Amino acid sequence: MKNGLKRFKKFVIIGLILALTMTTLAGCSGKTSEPAKADESKGTVNIGMVNWAECVAVSNLWKVILEDQGYDVELTQLDAAPLYVGLDKGDLDLFLDSWLPVTHESYWNEYKDNLDDYGTWYQADAKVGIVVPQYVDITTIEEMAASKDKFNGEIIGIDPGAGIMKAANAANEDYGLGFDVIQGSEAAMMAAFEKAYKNKEWIAITGWSPHWMFAKYDVKYLEDSKLSFGEAEELHALANKNFTVENPEVAAMIKNFAMTDADIGSLEALIVEGMDPQEAAVKWIAENEETINSWM
Repeated sequence: MKNGLKRFKKFVIIGLILALTMTTLAGCSGKTSEPAKADESKGTVNIGMVNWAECVAVSNLWKVILEDQGYDVELTQLDAAPLYVGLDKGDLDLFLDSWLPVTHESYWNEYKDNLDDYGTWYQADAKVGIVVPQYVDITTIEEMAASKDKFNGEIIGIDPGAGIMKAANAANEDYGLGFDVIQGSEAAMMAAFEKAYKNKEWIAITGWSPHWMFAKYDVKYLEDSKLSFGEAEELHALANKNFTVENPEVAAMIKNFAMTDADIGSLEALIVEGMDPQEAAVKWIAENEETINSWM
């Protein structure tokens, strides 16, 4: 009986030692039943996006980048005016395509108290103006008046809230053209342009650089001696001030964001050729790792 009791005690002690050993090893391994922190979202980033080629391209680019960094990203497409309102109120966090100092000057002046300017990301002079095919044999906006019938009396534009539309209306008055400035969308404008271009018809549209049209078509700006469209501009990234305070990591990355004309052109080209914008972003990132790493 005593021997049996001794054996029982011995087994209990061995069992306790083994249990303690396993617990210690488990603690050293760092493995727990809790989910890994890497799987947890760092938060949601709301990016406001206007349906312009470069804006769609870079907004989707940053959606992919930030999601890879552990953020949830939502893209909200709006016209420029309501987008700035949302950015001011904090309903939106970021806008990556602010044209300053002219095109979006009125929006910036109205809402700048609640916004942070992360600086320019497009490493070339941005420009807006009247664009026509090269075969149109005039070179200035002044000359449009004498060729009103050839242009069907129209300047084809984009969404009414866009700064470039205000500039187009100003040019129409400044030069006494008497044209109709047609509101619509970038897609509708480019569809009308492509149809006219194929038939060698005269057409005038609101254009801006960077834009994929300059790679695909033989086009030109008409000279703007009265500067109705202003001087060359810069493309800025803007953020709601509270977002900057709460997300310094994102702010730091986007302040490093920089693209050349070739960079943005190659990204836009993927989309124009038929790729989904996010798929195009993934492909572009894979082919431009060094550039992406410089932003990180």
